[in-house]
Amino acid sequence: MTGTQVANQIRRLRFERGELTQQALADACGVTRQTIIALEAGRYAPSLELGFRIADALGVRIEEVFLWQAKS
Repeated sequence: MTGTQVANQIRRLRFERGELTQQALADACGVTRQTIIALEAGRYAPSLELGFRIADALGVRIEEVFLWQAKS
């Protein structure tokens, strides 16, 4: 895994919702497409507020989008 311990299912959830584009998700969440790209790549963990906005835009609970991966 890259720079964060927070894994996400954003890409999978986007495609399960009719191939929602990164730009459409970004617009729904009030961020840039580059932010969605970085999140999907695991380059950083979002703020709690952004995490809830993403979950809301995808129509799921936040626990379905993000998963904490404890280090061994």
